[in-house]
Amino acid sequence: MARANVLNVLWICTDQQRFDTLGCCGNRFVQTPNLDRLAGEGVRFEHVYAQNPVCTPSRAAFLTGRYPRTTRCRQNGQMIPADEVLVPRLLREAGYSCGLSGKLHLAPCHPSTCKGTEPRIDDGYDPFFWSHDTGDGWPTNQYRQWLRDRGVTYPSSPWPGSKFVRPGPPEEFGQTAWCVDRAISFLREAPRFGRPWLFSVNCFDPHHSFDPPPAALERYAAGLDDIPLPNYVPGELADKPVWQRIDHGGAYGGGGGFAFDEMTPADHRWVRAAYWAMVDVIDRQVGRLLDALDETRQRDNTLVIFTSDHGEMLGDHGIYLKGPYFYDPAVRVPLIVAGPGVTGGRECGALVELFDLAPTVLDACGLERPAGMQARSLWPLLTGRVPLDEHREDVYSEFYGSNFHYEPTAYTTMLRTRTHKLTVAHGQATGELYDLRADPAETHNLWSDPARAAERQGLMLRLLDRMAFTADPLPPRRAAW
Repeated sequence: MARANVLNVLWICTDQQRFDTLGCCGNRFVQTPNLDRLAGEGVRFEHVYAQNPVCTPSRAAFLTGRYPRTTRCRQNGQMIPADEVLVPRLLREAGYSCGLSGKLHLAPCHPSTCKGTEPRIDDGYDPFFWSHDTGDGWPTNQYRQWLRDRGVTYPSSPWPGSKFVRPGPPEEFGQTAWCVDRAISFLREAPRFGRPWLFSVNCFDPHHSFDPPPAALERYAAGLDDIPLPNYVPGELADKPVWQRIDHGGAYGGGGGFAFDEMTPADHRWVRAAYWAMVDVIDRQVGRLLDALDETRQRDNTLVIFTSDHGEMLGDHGIYLKGPYFYDPAVRVPLIVAGPGVTGGRECGALVELFDLAPTVLDACGLERPAGMQARSLWPLLTGRVPLDEHREDVYSEFYGSNFHYEPTAYTTMLRTRTHKLTVAHGQATGELYDLRADPAETHNLWSDPARAAERQGLMLRLLDRMAFTADPLPPRRAAW
């Protein structure tokens, strides 16, 4: 595959970071000067939706530009098939050097089945510094090896303010700092070899457990009472799909903790403070990455992408963590793109699907898209060739039994337009309908409102179309018959 452009790519993907966690997104509590500045230099996308609200299906989608169901990697714990083609593999075949630090999660990674490093297909990554999370469940977790080499331990006891928060290590010994250290080592060496590169920084923050460095969390203590409580109207789940009521009593089908009604207002505020403190840490570490690009004189030739794989409920709608629901906190993520060719200093209000990043990277690097790719490139928007409000008329997300077991099994899909959001609970003869103009907080379910029957029907037809259009375009058709 020929390469038209010589452009490096620094692709930063956090884990479980919702859309409203940056200063440039309107959050007045966090401290994110580096990401705010990056947004000012590039384009910040306001309405970006993951194709699945849990890790593996979303990552499979945005690394291939194919919907989770199309990749056959629609659940956590599934192995991505070997014939799926990832963006870093395409770049490597075009002469790029591609590396990763942190989490990949395109395969089963539970310690019961993953005894060593995560199984991999030909993903294109050569340097592969693997740390699925901050836990000690694998002998090959390179971050934990790094901690042991330095004799670093830290307490596992709950935070004094809330049993739902735990102190992590000092920032310089956190997994995010380790991921960034590996990336900086890579990008400092890269210029000597004269090859373009892509590096994926896949830190585990701000994924639960909510365990920021104590110093980062203490900053929020003085203003704890000013932190807003979760967006939850008591009783709002009564007419919503059953899985939400299950997770209200405990995340992940009841077994993941964070039973909403057992948490005090102080608990809710401390969890939110811990989550934001982890975002603060991410921002400082992104600052180190940008400084390293400047010091090595590679900033002007590097496309920088900052995003996340999906969101976090954080108590909104009476639910923590993630599951079979498509509220904005669960599926809407931040996205900032800056670098050569990008017309910066702009905000994009268009509807975007997160997996649109796959063809975007290929277009930016001057590479052809493979036949099976279903996503739409953002490169015309980034380069000013089309208006920033022209991209998609709606976005689609799916959940086909994607994480922990529910009874009944959770199959749900979502269509979000500029004004409405529809979700269908398949097999349950129910769902959700929100008028986002009147109810942007998504608390009043209009599914059963007779006055909205025509709207619901129209949206369901659009959703059916989107589901049909996720059909795999592969193998390519060779003849008329």
